[in-house]
Amino acid sequence: MDQQLEFGLDTFGDVTFDTAQGGLLSQAQVIRNVIDEGVLADQMGVDFFGVGEHHRDDFAISSPEIVLAAIASQTHRIRLGTAVTVLSSDDPIRLFQRFATLDAASSGRAEVILGRGSFTESFPLFGYDLAQYEALFEDKLDLFAALIRQEAVNWQGSSRPPLVDQRVFPQLEHGRLRCWIGVGGSPESVVRAAKYDMPLMLAIIGGDPKRFERYVDLSQRAHAHFGTALQPIGVHSPGYIADTDAQARAELWPSYKQMRDRIGRERGWPPMNPAEFNQEADHGSLYVGSPSTVAHKIAATMKALRLSRFQLKYSAGPMPHEKLMRSIELYGREVIPMVRALLADRT
Repeated sequence: MDQQLEFGLDTFGDVTFDTAQGGLLSQAQVIRNVIDEGVLADQMGVDFFGVGEHHRDDFAISSPEIVLAAIASQTHRIRLGTAVTVLSSDDPIRLFQRFATLDAASSGRAEVILGRGSFTESFPLFGYDLAQYEALFEDKLDLFAALIRQEAVNWQGSSRPPLVDQRVFPQLEHGRLRCWIGVGGSPESVVRAAKYDMPLMLAIIGGDPKRFERYVDLSQRAHAHFGTALQPIGVHSPGYIADTDAQARAELWPSYKQMRDRIGRERGWPPMNPAEFNQEADHGSLYVGSPSTVAHKIAATMKALRLSRFQLKYSAGPMPHEKLMRSIELYGREVIPMVRALLADRT
């Protein structure tokens, strides 16, 4: 492959099981654990560490930039970003300022992945009308795209008063803030990323990842239409690594089912059964197994979709922190070098 390959990890800060005392950990302890996980990812050579933004009791992280800043203070090379930032219910100017500040604190390692979000709790929490889900994202993305150019902004939209020759601080020290568009399956979002000349992050959380090849092709056509340069494409998918395939599946299954069924009840999905879990592990977008199994599956996906980055969503419901740390260690120490070797001669 001719582009630089990058490998990331991301988490929503799932509230996890307390192996010492029983029950669930406090959200405060989960946040401290996520910071430790990010530091370990840096030590293991992972390229990117992302944290999600949620506003509910089963996920601990609602202010990603603060968690990322804490990780930045203990690391030196890993890039740090969101997975994702819910732009529709945020203020683009304040968001840019927070990430420009994180970029300064991390010496240029900040990224942001912008999305509409698959959870909607932030809309009533911050006083937004869910009926404007799409319009808010489009309007605020247009403003954010103007802000990252770091020029005096002249902008007019529907979500706030216009800006006239307005500068926003702090300015980035070097270059432009790397900003991805997160896409869960909307062709319009793929085209939108090309329009604004931003990299594309595909959230593939189920089914054969190869079905997203049409979005990769659409991205290329859209860039040609808008006259923008081709941008990197990444994938975010769930997974878990242990020493053997059997161990990985046995350890992941109860936590993954608990998370999947909890969210499924809110969305009208039936409970997950073992056959569905094994189908996703064997042929779908669940990257679970030994380092060799996971590496070969990641390499196949990266080749099929012509990816520049793969991000493993390594947390799953109440899976204990200690097991997550072991999974991170195996991902960085064994999986990433193996995928690089598997793709070294692919063009």
